[in-house]
Amino acid sequence: MPFDPRSPSPVERLQQELPALDPAGRLALLRRSVEGPIVFTTSLGLEDQAIAHLIFTAGLAIEVATLDTGRLFPETYALWAETEARYGRRIRAFYPRQEAVEALVADQGIDGFYHAIEARKACCHVRKVEPLGRALKGASAWVTGLRAEQSAHRGGLELATWDQGHGLIKVSPLFDWSREAVAAFVEREGVPVNPLHARGFPSIGCAPCTRAVAPGEPERAGRWWWESEGRDGAGSECGLHLTPDGRLVRAARGAPRGEAVS
Repeated sequence: MPFDPRSPSPVERLQQELPALDPAGRLALLRRSVEGPIVFTTSLGLEDQAIAHLIFTAGLAIEVATLDTGRLFPETYALWAETEARYGRRIRAFYPRQEAVEALVADQGIDGFYHAIEARKACCHVRKVEPLGRALKGASAWVTGLRAEQSAHRGGLELATWDQGHGLIKVSPLFDWSREAVAAFVEREGVPVNPLHARGFPSIGCAPCTRAVAPGEPERAGRWWWESEGRDGAGSECGLHLTPDGRLVRAARGAPRGEAVS
């Protein structure tokens, strides 16, 4: 059937239909609606474990992938193995380029990211941003565990966006959930979670760049804390969800007309 240019774009259609559904329904509708591969990138945090549970238990044809930076907590690796054993599914790993890591460490030292924001961003680019590009190559849609409540910087998130940088639809099925709601869900469903959460780590990334947070601090205050003290955690982004000019990707006006959606 010829495409009707008056019809809503794929993102606009998802923005209209997804909000009325629960996260399981959102994932199922996304899978039915989008032609081509869908990738869910997990850091094995609380939200991501909830989404992986929904994907695995429903048998959805959505690839679950993670970015192994080489600097993760031992608890994260243990949870990774536990999750694969629990659901009988592999989590595909993407690693930084060996040559890029060697050049990075030769230039700034093993922990050079502590000394300058530019050095930290360079480390995040090598260990996370570049591997993410490979993880999403050829995908039509990207599922993330972002929630609007996580930080002031993420407060303007929407459920579905068009990610111009990667040229795909980006959906955050838990974007309007509270942390308490996610925690209640994983407890009720018996989803395996990182034990660091119970030790004051609401957001868990690389071990050298993550600390526990104090009561009353924002969820992401423990990420790159030496940069974001006094800024309400607004600077605590690694670059995965930022535009080239450093802004968080917001809801676009929709994907280009004619993108493949049933």
